Amino acid sequence: MPGWVAPRATRPVDATVALPGSKSLTNRHLVLAALAGRPSRIVAPLRARDTELMAAALRALGADVADDGADWTVTPGPVRAAEIDTGLAGTVMRFLPPIAGLADGSVHFDGDAYARERPMATLLDGLRQAGIEIDDEARGRLPFTVLGRAAVPGGAVHLDASASSQFVSGLLLAAARFDKGVEVRHTGAGPVPSQPHIDMTLVALAEAGVAAEAVAPGVWRVAPGPIAGGVRVVEPDLSNAAPFLAAALVTGGTVRIPGWPRATTQPGDALRDLLAAMGATVRFDEDGLQVRGGDTISGLDADLRDVTELVTVLAVLAALADGPSRLRGIGHMRGHETDRLAALATELTQLGCDVTEEADALTIGPRRLTGGRWRSYADHRMATAGAVLGLAVAGVEVDDIDATTKTLPDFPGMWAGMLDH
Repeated sequence: MPGWVAPRATRPVDATVALPGSKSLTNRHLVLAALAGRPSRIVAPLRARDTELMAAALRALGADVADDGADWTVTPGPVRAAEIDTGLAGTVMRFLPPIAGLADGSVHFDGDAYARERPMATLLDGLRQAGIEIDDEARGRLPFTVLGRAAVPGGAVHLDASASSQFVSGLLLAAARFDKGVEVRHTGAGPVPSQPHIDMTLVALAEAGVAAEAVAPGVWRVAPGPIAGGVRVVEPDLSNAAPFLAAALVTGGTVRIPGWPRATTQPGDALRDLLAAMGATVRFDEDGLQVRGGDTISGLDADLRDVTELVTVLAVLAALADGPSRLRGIGHMRGHETDRLAALATELTQLGCDVTEEADALTIGPRRLTGGRWRSYADHRMATAGAVLGLAVAGVEVDDIDATTKTLPDFPGMWAGMLDH
């Protein structure tokens, strides 16, 4: 089946790209709004597959999530028995099972084919420690059923969250509705990956009036109590800026992102320092962030444990750099939408790049690349990475550009608009 031929850049880009809202923030605000004591308004949410799946799942669980122009209004309701389609959305499959424990009846979870391969055993064990009964038919993966009892005892939960910070965030988001709240303790030898996402969860809880805090490294506590409704404004999705800002480096051009916050919990903000390390000139102006590429791209040696959503684009930039790169601390990416380490190594190698795949790292030695088919593995970030590569390498064909609808409703249109300026 023909794929999407990534357009080759014929001149330096010079574009302003307005990003839709953050997926991570949208889904956190939706969950808290569905558990609140009064209606909420989510302003400028992301409308894409992951957030639509979350909205549909919350409706199935009893909340009213209604369109109001570009916004969503959310009216809470009693949590009820439901069938939940998680798609391939990690936030849906990991944020909603704790809420399902509050249902008056059973809540069954299933999703896309690859979703059945994503690790869930850690979360399910944590739910059991909190007093939630699980029919774990697939033994630590989807599908499974939460046997809701209309209340959750809560309390101490010890788990190894080395595979995903979402295991922690899922428990924290629902915990104010548990009888005793929750104290989650990470038991793994190393730090939790994507720590900024847990910080984001704590800030979202605080904005909703919930007493939530990190009481020690690897220990988080949420007290029982009401969750406040209200107005929540969603920031632009900074991680989704990665392919567009990367275009500035690949073409030696300039890309501006309006509305880039001066302070944020979004991991995508790390792009400012990472792209500067690869040779970009990065600055704030009156409208937002501006990134300008230079004559070459520098190699990168960085621990990316906390920003793994940026790795696919950074790996492609490394393949186009003037020296070797080493991307470290990324072993947990094997449990993302696909095994991203293996996927990147496979796709870059077959286009001519010198890639060494390790358990926790990729070493990338740039070589002259050739065009060819770039498989997305139904992974939105692999698909956008293929588009970035195609700016510099003729004949790159992304097999499934529609995977980008997970977080960007019209990526091909946005990409063409950037190149047409």
